[in-house]
Amino acid sequence: MLEGKRIIVTGSARGMGEASLLAYVQAGAQVVAMDINDEMGEAVVEAANLAGPGHATYQHVDISHKGSVTDSFARAAETLGGLDVLAHPAAIQAGGSASEMGVDDWDQMFAVNVRGTMLTNQAAYQLMKSQGGSIINFGSISGQRAEPSAPAYSAAKGAVHSWTRSAAAAWGAKRIRVNAILPAMATPMYKEAMALMTEDQKEASYWMNHQSIALGEQYGDPLTDLGPVMVFFASEGSRFITGQLIPVDGGQTNTR
Repeated sequence: MLEGKRIIVTGSARGMGEASLLAYVQAGAQVVAMDINDEMGEAVVEAANLAGPGHATYQHVDISHKGSVTDSFARAAETLGGLDVLAHPAAIQAGGSASEMGVDDWDQMFAVNVRGTMLTNQAAYQLMKSQGGSIINFGSISGQRAEPSAPAYSAAKGAVHSWTRSAAAAWGAKRIRVNAILPAMATPMYKEAMALMTEDQKEASYWMNHQSIALGEQYGDPLTDLGPVMVFFASEGSRFITGQLIPVDGGQTNTR
């Protein structure tokens, strides 16, 4: 389905980035996987290539650093012979208090999640502007609702949503479409966090996050529930969709 497509995937070492990478390789694409965790990133690429039929290579990137993004994307474009798709799941998540949030924690959240989105999108734009392409950002229900226990993360994801709409409007004339996926997936990070919760915390999480998931009150599987969506937004089937926030969450939320 994606034979001939040239794709960059950020945050590819685990979770939703890993699932996106595997889905793209299984769909026949040529992929450059990027992450800040080189050991895990190399291992994921090796596993993806064993499955085929597409092919992946790995490169280090720090998405919060402009020079790192510029250099990594230039090398990726040389390896791929251009760029058709950027899938950008890379992000960090952390809790905090609205009344006590520190400047350093706030700045780190925005450096990775917001600046990183801007920098990777801008780098992709430069490589796509002559022929068009698809940029797939990652938002969150947290950017749509109050998050008293994670205010910086909520604010950052809200900024990603706004950026996505603005970039889509700015770059549509170049046939570059920009959308954001809002996922609810049972990633390794999610499972690790759930395992550390007390029973009271699990109950609170159920009422805040799980009870509203119409399709079984459970988070989705990254490979089987998110992977096909990522393939669709990388394909020509999504060629007339841009500027949208796309929940992939079993009905947890809706967007307007």
